[in-house]
Amino acid sequence: MRIGRIANWAGVLRLAARAGGWVLQPGAGRRPPQPAGMAELMSGIYAVGEQGEIWMKQLLKDELPPGDEIAKAEGFLTGPGSIADLELFFYD
Repeated sequence: MRIGRIANWAGVLRLAARAGGWVLQPGAGRRPPQPAGMAELMSGIYAVGEQGEIWMKQLLKDELPPGDEIAKAEGFLTGPGSIADLELFFYD
C-alpha cells in the first residue's frame, strides 16, 4: 500500500503536466535553470513517483525494495506533518 501511494504520484503528475502543457524531463544528473519553472519542479517530484512505479513492478516479481528508500520517498512526498514539525524539518 505504501508503494502504491508513492506510485500514484507519477500518474497524477503526468496528467497535470499534460493539462498544463509542460514536458516532464529526467532530472537526475542535471541542474535546472535558474529560476526553475513548473516543468522542472514537476519533473523532480515525478522522479520520486516514477521510482514508486518501478518498485510496484518489482513487487510483482516478489522482489522487495529497500524499506529505508520507501520511507525517504514517503517523507519527500508528504513533508512535515504539521506546523510544529517545520522546525525539525528545517533545522535537523
